[in-house]
Amino acid sequence: MRRWLLALALAGTATMVLAGCVRTHRADGDLTDDWPALPAPRMFIPATNACLPRITAVVQAGTYETVDCARSHLSEVVHVGTFAGAAAAGARPEPGSPALRVARAECDQRAREVIGGDWHAARLTMNIALPTVAAWRAGARWYRCDVAETDSIDNTRPVNRVGSLRGALVGDNPLVHRCFDPKLIDDNLNYMAPVLCTEPHRAEFVGVYEERDMSWADFTRNAPQTHRRCMALIAAFANVPNNSDLPYRAGSIFYPPSQREWAEGDRGVRCFLWSDDRKLTRSMRGVGPEGLPVT
Repeated sequence: MRRWLLALALAGTATMVLAGCVRTHRADGDLTDDWPALPAPRMFIPATNACLPRITAVVQAGTYETVDCARSHLSEVVHVGTFAGAAAAGARPEPGSPALRVARAECDQRAREVIGGDWHAARLTMNIALPTVAAWRAGARWYRCDVAETDSIDNTRPVNRVGSLRGALVGDNPLVHRCFDPKLIDDNLNYMAPVLCTEPHRAEFVGVYEERDMSWADFTRNAPQTHRRCMALIAAFANVPNNSDLPYRAGSIFYPPSQREWAEGDRGVRCFLWSDDRKLTRSMRGVGPEGLPVT
């Protein structure tokens, strides 16, 4: 209801106030027709192509925050997917579940598309974030794939970085694993010191293989099988025969996923050529039998 009041001032005379009234809008008994309709509630879904100040396994809408990738951040979102079918029908997927392994495979593929290669081949780690249990019960069915830079191959703690990881593995990038000088305590590997391939070294990254789907306990009991799979990658990398002479040319070092990553479905095993008897001063890629002789 509105009431209009017109005031008219006349020069040299007293001010006249005309109350020019229009018909007052009377209440019609309907308390809702004069109010705009409320928007339909929308389910919270995290943003794609965003950078994050922290890494969490569960995302709460109330504390959700993103930052510009040009500023310091801890991880980057490469994909937000959706659980479907049977995976969306029950309780929220947990580590070890088939649904989470499927999500992990999708995250791996989308990460390759964004960064330009396999994240296992670089100082990177992958994390999957899920909605809270309460949000899942309310209908949230998304999962988020986050990639972060790590300190080293031995210390996979994420570190802050500036700049997007988009296209990071295209071309010559210091994130990519190359040559290392392993440090041993007795016969046990302590850590892998990264060096230039032109500097004296004893190890070189040759690739990643996908292990079969098995339990963590079964995998840890099958180190000889893992060694054989890595040796096959070493032979292909150095362009030497994968035969009985190969163990006399080089050995292997391998880095499997962590137990948590394994439970989520990560089966990527990183393989390294290991030269026990001599220091190398160049990359062994494609050197052939003369470059990696039997000793």
